[in-house]
Amino acid sequence: MKLIAGNWKMNGLKASVAELDALLAAPAPEGAELLVCPPATLVASFARRASGSHVKVGGQDCHWLESGAHTGDVSAEMLADAGATHIIVGHSERRADHGETDAVVRMKAQGVARAGLVPILCVGETLAERDSGATLEVIARQLEGSVPDVRALVIAYEPVWAIGTGRTPTTSQVAEVHAAIAARMGAGVRILYGGSVKPGNAAELLAVPHVDGALVGGASLKAADFLAIAAGAAA
Repeated sequence: MKLIAGNWKMNGLKASVAELDALLAAPAPEGAELLVCPPATLVASFARRASGSHVKVGGQDCHWLESGAHTGDVSAEMLADAGATHIIVGHSERRADHGETDAVVRMKAQGVARAGLVPILCVGETLAERDSGATLEVIARQLEGSVPDVRALVIAYEPVWAIGTGRTPTTSQVAEVHAAIAARMGAGVRILYGGSVKPGNAAELLAVPHVDGALVGGASLKAADFLAIAAGAAA
């Protein structure tokens, strides 16, 4: 089964439940599991609405500690209490906008596992790193520094230069990186591709060896687009 995860980023108000309802009303996609990661303000209400359905709900980030004096932060335990099953950690926007290091990402992933949830740990290279031929070196370094010693883990490869730009790596470029991650991580670790995944390219990307699903950004905000991407798992 492919895991199709939607990262809503800083988008979504209470009215956005209409998009979740559209996902719930549609038949479960063949060969795919659906995961929606809305902003933290919507996790609890979405999880209640999706309880017992074919749609799981996750978080976009968390603090590495269970609780404490960390104003504005949300712990993995809080998201678990709200009904989340997965939490994204180490997204390139967190790494860039908030200066998160590999060590911080590793602690967050450990926190997710501590709470009994599954971390979706993101890695990926910038355009300068891709153009200089350092992609595999960068990915290896991020995996070395970010991956915790946990039993359940998902890796998401997101080339930073493809996020929100409309640019997508060739299938051979995706295959090369996913094969390298698979060789390093071994069996049992799902590897998602993230970076301008759309209905028009989903089937081709999901057919690449070692691509076990997709981490979808903007296209996950509309149920019709998200379902069309998930349909690519059966193509």
